[in-house]
Amino acid sequence: MTRLKILGQQPLRGFFDVNGSKNSATKILVASLLTTDVCTIDNVPRVEDVARLVEILQSIGANVAWHGQNQLAVEAKNIAVAPLDQKLVRMLRSSVMLMGALLGRFGETTVPTPGGDQIGARSLSAHLHVFRRLGIEVREVGGAFRLRQGPRGDVDMTMSEFSVTATENALLASVLSAGQTTIIRCAAADPSVQDLCWFLETLGAKIEGMGTHTLKVLGVTGLTGTDGYRVMPDPVEAGTMLCLALASHSPLRIRGFSPDFMHLELEKFAEAGGQFSLEGNHPGPAGRYALADIVIEPGTELRAVPQVHNMPYPGFCPDLLPPFAVMMTQASGTTLIHDWMYEGRLKYVEEINKMGAEIFTADPHRILVNGPSRLYAADITNYDIRTGASGLVAALLATGTSHLAPAYQLDRGYEKLDERLNVLGAKIEREAWDPGS
Repeated sequence: MTRLKILGQQPLRGFFDVNGSKNSATKILVASLLTTDVCTIDNVPRVEDVARLVEILQSIGANVAWHGQNQLAVEAKNIAVAPLDQKLVRMLRSSVMLMGALLGRFGETTVPTPGGDQIGARSLSAHLHVFRRLGIEVREVGGAFRLRQGPRGDVDMTMSEFSVTATENALLASVLSAGQTTIIRCAAADPSVQDLCWFLETLGAKIEGMGTHTLKVLGVTGLTGTDGYRVMPDPVEAGTMLCLALASHSPLRIRGFSPDFMHLELEKFAEAGGQFSLEGNHPGPAGRYALADIVIEPGTELRAVPQVHNMPYPGFCPDLLPPFAVMMTQASGTTLIHDWMYEGRLKYVEEINKMGAEIFTADPHRILVNGPSRLYAADITNYDIRTGASGLVAALLATGTSHLAPAYQLDRGYEKLDERLNVLGAKIEREAWDPGS
């Protein structure tokens, strides 16, 4: 295993190009199982979660190959409803999407209980609610779910919660229900849901209401392939870099992000006193969203935002709360941060407090961040993808040399982030690490 050795307080400047969204790419790759034709997908981030998903797809017979750095070609013509590799499935949360895709393709499947970040209970009840409303028989046997499509007609369902992956599973399980209509109310409208809808539409699916909380799926007989569908830029990566740039007073240009998916986040950054502008606004692929650069003006002192809490999209993204909290350690005043979704995500607070931050845990969902605080180097335990991102931001702000371990957790969601930051002036080394030492 490896860890990152990070020398803090290095001047950063230059251009940072936003990669494709990990959350979108994993869902789109799973959706490619719905067609026997070849799908080529551009702007796929080379992150560990994508690598594990590629291994899962290959294990059931799909031909998956990288073309160049960030294009994947998937041909799922000869896949089988075979037992899935439990170890791989339990390594990433997005493997839950295999349920909807294999049900949509074959009408039955057995999928081990998915894994992923340990950030809370993350119940599958919303998924099971969806499947049962679609007439699917659900049985839990030996740590796996056996699912079989029963008779169904038109379905008008209301989601039990604004679950992103349950909404996406509902879409995958419904698009091939030829001649039948599925209405999904209280649907999540997050960027990855919209990207999945656009991809499915490119394959020939008929979906109405994209970007809203009510989706209508008109089932079709079959789907075709696609050549060069482009995954949207990652709003979480863009937001994480904006947190780093503002907290470190760095003159950075963050290129190729979409402001259309970050309206509230950008308002909160501005409320904190962040000085930045959007430049080069132009249409993205097929005119679905705008693309622009964020230009950060250095030197402005940050002020605390009284309250920030996550909400269903277009509310504040939960994955951006940890790096935003680190940014608030450099702001004057006190910020209340409320993550009502995940009771296990606040493990990063103890790690940042090791570095001299003043963050007080009110309960499993709320923290108070006092600032500004001078941060000092420490050894940081990386519990999940977003803990890794917040720890890396804190280490870059701190005096001295910090260690972030394991690097794998960060690599699951960010492609070669250490190398890309080094181009900007950071000093980050990757070194061997023994967790038992």
